[in-house]
Amino acid sequence: MMTLTTETPRIAVVYDRLRPEERMLFEAFEREKVPFDQLYAPHIAVDFSQDQSFSSYDVIIERCVSQTRGLELSRIFTAYGVTCINHPNVIETCGDKLATNAALAQWKVPAPRTGVAFESEAILSLCETFGYPIVMKPVVGSWGRMVSKLNDRDAVEAVLEHKETLGGPAHKILYIQEYVRKPGRDIRTFVVGDEVIAAIYRNSEHWITNTARGGSATNCPLYDELVEVTLGAAKAVGGGVVAVDLVESERGLLVVEVNHTMEFRNSVTTTGVDIPARVVQYAASLVVRT
Repeated sequence: MMTLTTETPRIAVVYDRLRPEERMLFEAFEREKVPFDQLYAPHIAVDFSQDQSFSSYDVIIERCVSQTRGLELSRIFTAYGVTCINHPNVIETCGDKLATNAALAQWKVPAPRTGVAFESEAILSLCETFGYPIVMKPVVGSWGRMVSKLNDRDAVEAVLEHKETLGGPAHKILYIQEYVRKPGRDIRTFVVGDEVIAAIYRNSEHWITNTARGGSATNCPLYDELVEVTLGAAKAVGGGVVAVDLVESERGLLVVEVNHTMEFRNSVTTTGVDIPARVVQYAASLVVRT
């Protein structure tokens, strides 16, 4: 248990939807006896010509469901000298799959073969080079939404037609990955600071194993390769508090994505690790002592 010596909250949690994770965090603050404030993001208004009340905080934990809102608030808090969990650079990188892949490639972290193009003929040519099936994803999105396993050129052309009809800049970025034949599961690891604190298997008969799409969680024991690859991915995106999704392959573990506002409702009892308490302890460790 970590107790701050001051009764004045130096930590705040900013959120826009009260999910189980936020409730669990609030309860963890109470258990750890760490003073904190709750900031409801839709009620925040900022006047840059005036000193802001949140500049009195040392640490803010960003928990917005809206990636855009969370990113912009993190930028504002950081500009006022507040340590954000997570830093806006981390949110920006993790919130864009292409940016994540670029960071992973720069740090030589193993990942599925990934490609991107910006017009139909180029992506069709890239798909032929990869070989079918391929997986096409939006560069921005979560919970396995709009992720397609495409078995041939006709299927790719159909999805491309939908993207052209939908319009919008995000649909102009055509992002594909190789289809990795995984053993009916993938792995999610949880990183707090410089430590991998827990991991789960996400099991499903469907090729998409997200628990949000019906996958079930079981404990995954930590082992050397898993810790090494996970920490490499966390460092590549800038560190902090993140969850890393990996798949097991013939080439070893491959990082699929890194999540900057991780969900853990199904993982505390599964792993036996008090994940929200570990986040609170980490936030408290970043408070400037005066």
